[in-house]
Amino acid sequence: MQTIRLGASPLQVTRIGLGTMTFGEQVTEADAHAILDRAVERGVAFIDSAEMYPVPPRGETYGRTETILGDWFAARPGVRAKVVLATKVAGPARGLDWVRGGADDVTPAAIEQACNDSLRRLQTEVIDLYQLHWPNRNAPSFGALYFDPAKDAPYTPVHDQLEAFAKLLRAGKVRAIGLSNETPWGLAEFVRVAEQQGLPRVASVQNPYGLINRTVDNGLDEALHRSGVGLLAYSPLGFGLLTGKYDVRGFTDPSSRGRMALFERMKQQRWGRPESLATARRYNALAREHGLAPTQMALAFCFTNWRVASTIIGVTSLAQLDECLDAWGTTLTPELLAAIDKIRWEARDPAQ
Repeated sequence: MQTIRLGASPLQVTRIGLGTMTFGEQVTEADAHAILDRAVERGVAFIDSAEMYPVPPRGETYGRTETILGDWFAARPGVRAKVVLATKVAGPARGLDWVRGGADDVTPAAIEQACNDSLRRLQTEVIDLYQLHWPNRNAPSFGALYFDPAKDAPYTPVHDQLEAFAKLLRAGKVRAIGLSNETPWGLAEFVRVAEQQGLPRVASVQNPYGLINRTVDNGLDEALHRSGVGLLAYSPLGFGLLTGKYDVRGFTDPSSRGRMALFERMKQQRWGRPESLATARRYNALAREHGLAPTQMALAFCFTNWRVASTIIGVTSLAQLDECLDAWGTTLTPELLAAIDKIRWEARDPAQ
């Protein structure tokens, strides 16, 4: 599979990455290992995880996804060297009491401890890309529409966060660093401080990007381009809304086996908004009008987009994995892209 250099880092990642947030909740360890095997067989050499996975997060399952990955590496000698492995340290606990005791700040000591814990669970000596899962400051993310300065509180500054990452790089525990769920200001500040202070530069930003959430196009794309930082697009299928499986019965049919139908808390998030589903249905209908499956069009939109370095797909079965990988190579005509933009102009980004 085609690879691309991630930012200014030494990492070469495949243009499709495998996300693992379903492993350990919707997907058993055995099935997860089968999915990982098939992905590698088909050329995927970029795997993304996080200390807080699986999703939806629970104290009882915290770290389980990394453990599943570690067991997979241990059972298949040699495969670890063939893949780029990414994981994340959680940001402020955001009400998750099992994340560092619910701490509202991510200190350098917490970053180092989280990295060591992830290395142990993953059964590896090095994490190729270590990312901050969400900002360690008051910033809009995960569906929040507005920045509210009244919510500001003391936090470990960007400089000290980068110092902590630098320590991990010097120790050989991490090869490159990245951000996730970040804003244009946050990216610019990380780049500015790194360049001024001689600290590590972020290689990537992993943010939602897909037909029902294109907020990257509202300014972050320019910041990424001019900073030489790669975009890792997550949720390109909008938590399944852009596959068409919710088009008829919405989120009421548990036989769909989708997160939006299985977990009530997911319906309260940005992907569960009525506007998100209504807009997804419009895109899905447009795909069919042009002879494409909804999944095929949604993924091709990311695969062929100049903004995207690698698209992170998440699946719960081998069939879903094959469907996503088979979409590679699909091209979208100028007429179809114009029709996509017309819907976006009218509906904007309902899953922002």
